[in-house]
Formats: sequence, C-alpha cells, structure tokens
Amino acid sequence: MTSASKADRKALLVDCDTGIDDAIALLYLLADPGVEICGITTVFGNISAATAARNTLWVLDVAGRTGQVPVAEGSELTLVGEQTHRTGDVHGGEGLGGAEVREPSGRVVGESAAELIVRTARERPGEVHLLATGPLTNLAVALRLEPKLTGLVKGVTVMGGAALAPGNITPAAEANVWHDPEAAQAVLSAPWETTLVPLDATMREVMTEDQRLSLAGSRSAVARFAADILDHYMDFYTSVFGCRCCACHDVLAAAIAVGDVVPTRAATVRVAVDTSPGPARGATICDLRGQYKGKAKQRGATCTVVLQTAGGFPETVVQRLLRT
Repeated sequence: MTSASKADRKALLVDCDTGIDDAIALLYLLADPGVEICGITTVFGNISAATAARNTLWVLDVAGRTGQVPVAEGSELTLVGEQTHRTGDVHGGEGLGGAEVREPSGRVVGESAAELIVRTARERPGEVHLLATGPLTNLAVALRLEPKLTGLVKGVTVMGGAALAPGNITPAAEANVWHDPEAAQAVLSAPWETTLVPLDATMREVMTEDQRLSLAGSRSAVARFAADILDHYMDFYTSVFGCRCCACHDVLAAAIAVGDVVPTRAATVRVAVDTSPGPARGATICDLRGQYKGKAKQRGATCTVVLQTAGGFPETVVQRLLRT
C-alpha cells in the first residue's frame, strides 16, 4: 500500500451498529491509506449501541489502530423512544458471530454520537463525508442538534432500504430502515446530497466460501479475524442463497462512499419512508417512474439510489484484507 498525504485523504465519519458486515466495512476502510476515519459512532440495530461500541473498539485493536479513532456511543432507542426487536440469528448474540472478543484496549469518548458528528462537521466544514451502515437514529438526532448540519458535511452515504428488491426483515422493509423509519425519513428527506445503497445492489455482490477460506488461510491477523466472523454470517446466508456465501452490504456502501466502486445503474430521485404502523412500515418508496425515459434527475431530488454495481467486488475486499 502506498501512503497518502493528509490533504489527499478522504475524511469519513462512520455511523454503525457493529455486527459482522459493519466490521468488514471498517476493516476495509482502515486498510486504505487514502481514507481518514475521523470518528466512529454506534447505534442500536444488530445489537445495542454499547455492544456495537465494544465491537468497534475491538475491530480497531485487530487492525492495529487502538486509540487512533474516536468512538462514541449513540442511541439505544428509536427517534420516537421505542426499543426495536433485535435477533442474534444473523450476527450472533454479541454481534461478531461468536468470534473471540477480549476486553478492548481503547475506550469510548465522553460525548454522544450525535455530539461527535456535529462537532466534527463544525470543525471541518465541507470536508467530512458521513457513512451510515445502521439505523439512522444518530444522524436524525444530529440534524435536530445542528439544523445547519446539511450544509456542513460533504455528503452522506447510507446502506439501507430496498427500491425494487424485497426487504430482508419484512417483505417490504430492509433492516436498517425498519429499525427506525422516522429517523430514516428525516435523514433521506433532508436537503443534503445522499447516496442510498439498498438491497437491490448489495444482494448482487456475494462473497463465496472459497473467498472466505482464502482469508482464513492467510498469515494476516486481520484477514483471519474477518474469516472467523464471516463463518457465522455464511451459516445464516445459507438459508437465503442456498449455499455458503454472504451478501456484501455495508462494505459495498463503504466502497461507494470513498469512490472505490462506481455504480453501473443509479437514479437521483425522491425517496420517502413508510412510517405507518402497517405491514409496509419501513419500506423505502423510491420514485423510479422516470426509468423508462433514461436517467433524468428529478427536480428537487437529492438522493441517488444505487440499483446495480458491476459485480466482482467481493474479490476486491478479499485482496485488500489479505494485504493487511
């Protein structure tokens, strides 16, 4: 890997609910000298925000970055004060697939996730891109805390939603959005440039068991840790795909956020989130009616919905982790 000057590095603030796919995304970004992760904030979702913070600190230990990135705990409840259901089936009870996680060396900072987001944006206006790979509660709270936040950040990338694809937690909804639809609506309707990376794209980028085994056989501790947590993830995804493999959800969003992957099909459209109590709660309603006449941007739309990428991205992830 080549070094990059601080001026050339892409500044990223990551908001996550650190389960298996979040951890892979963090390892992928931490292995890129061209990316500066200037903060990590955690939210409930796959697990509690507190457990996600513990997992995040452990990922930093594994990557040899202890104490180099501030980590802040965020919301444990939705924007309307509810605690949504969590399941250990996908990520395991502690979120990292049952892998050994010792007491991390680092500690969380003394400010909340929303406070860290706002402070960082104020200190570095126009520099920092937000990447959200969990429920959007922290970002929604940050918007309430600083109404000018939309003009302070460089952009926002969200892993979440399902445009034309089925949901993964209900027939209509993807998990990150379903956990807090009100927060998702607030974030996706805010006047900032947002890229939404939904299941339409992430379910097409699939890592195989052979690729996981290549990580497991590496001399790299980072690669072996990734293989260890992916083992549980692939167990779960066998019920989805019918074989041992897994979708690359959060890491694909991370790669798009930093420009490693350019979507092959995307549309900048208006997006609304169903916040009703019915069976469609948490659905992302993307106005794709213009698809029949090309890629014309809708007037007033600020959300670019990624519908497809070129494929083959999992091998890029594997090769990067093997080089760590």
